[in-house]
Amino acid sequence: IFRSHLYQPNKDSNDTAPALNGVLPGLKRSEAGSLMESWREERTRSLEDNEMSLPSLAAAYSTILRGLGEDPHRQGLLKTPWRAATAMQFFTKGYQEKIVDVLNDAIFDEDHDEMVIVKDIDMFSMCEHHLVPIFGRVHIGYLPNKRVLGLSKLARIVEIYSRRLQVQERLTKQIAVAITEALQPSGVGVVVEATHMCMVMRGVQKMNSKTVTSTMLGVFREDPKTRDEFLTLIRT
Repeated sequence: IFRSHLYQPNKDSNDTAPALNGVLPGLKRSEAGSLMESWREERTRSLEDNEMSLPSLAAAYSTILRGLGEDPHRQGLLKTPWRAATAMQFFTKGYQEKIVDVLNDAIFDEDHDEMVIVKDIDMFSMCEHHLVPIFGRVHIGYLPNKRVLGLSKLARIVEIYSRRLQVQERLTKQIAVAITEALQPSGVGVVVEATHMCMVMRGVQKMNSKTVTSTMLGVFREDPKTRDEFLTLIRT
């Protein structure tokens, strides 16, 4: 499955957002505003929230076990609700972090205008429709505009957005938009390749299926040569 997000302007409408350094053409004002606002104001859970909600989460898992016909009080399941609750909090720990906090001290002025690529970034997420794992790899490329980002921070961006309840299409776009807003580069490309356990363990049960999504912004969208260079390099 391949799903591509190559943003195209709506030729029949003037309701488009002003480009951020020319790299987000084609986004409607409402969509662009929502994306930028969520980039800045996205922390929805604190460590204190985790502590307060843990008992109710564990109780919910006890209810699930009983609903499945199990006995939560048998030896093997005595601590399972608590373990499952803490595991789910870890799987969704991206709600506790904000991109801006991660990037503040890692953006550097640098006279570099050639493509930067970090590929094969491991990604683990949770399908928001079935609460089962999504896992795979993320490839990120950007063309700097006098500013570069510490390389490890690209992986941190992936970690923050993937450790949430997600759909792959949104995850791909969120990564690209966050890098765009942080660096104002000439362009950004993000490709995500992932296996969805909701397609492997249930439903169609296709063991070898993979979903590929992409978001291309700026010159990665507008210039076929730049896009082809990026796609070629992540495959080598």
